Amino acid sequence: MLGVSYSHQASSFLRKATKQLAERLLKKIEGLSEMPVTQDTKVIHGFKEKLYRVRVGDYRILYTVDYQDAKLDIVKIDKRDSVYL
Repeated sequence: MLGVSYSHQASSFLRKATKQLAERLLKKIEGLSEMPVTQDTKVIHGFKEKLYRVRVGDYRILYTVDYQDAKLDIVKIDKRDSVYL
């Protein structure tokens, strides 16, 4: 199981989200900490680091995986139309 760290934007988004949405997102993140790359994971191109994307309804979670440090970094969580900006 990987340790999870959140960026300022991701933790702020989770605090402001409704309880139901936050629970859905946290459940998905918990699953990612056990298996970081699932079949619904996509690689996002155009960034320096290898960035992954997973979908939760209309929302997207962008994250990186550091296997050496056993760490999952949640970079950004937002709606689909504004997550890539």
